[in-house]
Amino acid sequence: MAKWTPKHEAPEPLEGPVVATITGGTIVWFVLFLVQLPFYGWFDDHGHLWWLWTCLAGGGLGLIGIWYVRKRDAAIKRDAALRSAPAE
Repeated sequence: MAKWTPKHEAPEPLEGPVVATITGGTIVWFVLFLVQLPFYGWFDDHGHLWWLWTCLAGGGLGLIGIWYVRKRDAAIKRDAALRSAPAE
């Protein structure tokens, strides 16, 4: 399997505004749910009710994602503070 051996070192992962990104996506899912809610009957009549529940599930999973990335962000900041603190 020598042909699959990487020839260079992998770059460091990019860090961005993860909490803001997940929060924004969660808001979009909930807005999509609320926009589709008045058309519940139409979706039900045409067999597309899953569209509505997909948006609600996306919003719910987004709330879990917000909780997760906030904990992760706090842990990264805590670790950085510990590393930069002078050893006693």
